[in-house]
Amino acid sequence: QVQLVESGGGLVQAGGSLRLSCARSGRTFSHYDMGWFRQAPGKEREFVAVISWSGDNTHYADSVKGRFTISRDNAKNLVYLQMNSLKPEDTAVYYCAADRRLTESSYAGDYDYWGQGTQVTVSS
Repeated sequence: QVQLVESGGGLVQAGGSLRLSCARSGRTFSHYDMGWFRQAPGKEREFVAVISWSGDNTHYADSVKGRFTISRDNAKNLVYLQMNSLKPEDTAVYYCAADRRLTESSYAGDYDYWGQGTQVTVSS
């Protein structure tokens, strides 16, 4: 079993930055791809970014490409999402998730474990 806990959310003005963290406990962390997803009120959960277990490969949603950066520290069992140039449309609950199949997937159904989410609110 893997437990994931997100932190770092909050209220920020448009153009500002936040860094989200996801701490893992449980099974060996390194052999999971790690993804970030988000869900705004009244909308479906959507893919934000994914990083391979080695950290060598990353993929981003077009809406965040060039503004967000995903990274991981396997020694510390942490994954990060650095969010710059934030926009009001980035407002959502952000979730980290772990995929043991190593598919580097953008599909939420491919992920096995989820955190409880952290709220990010961007004011205009």
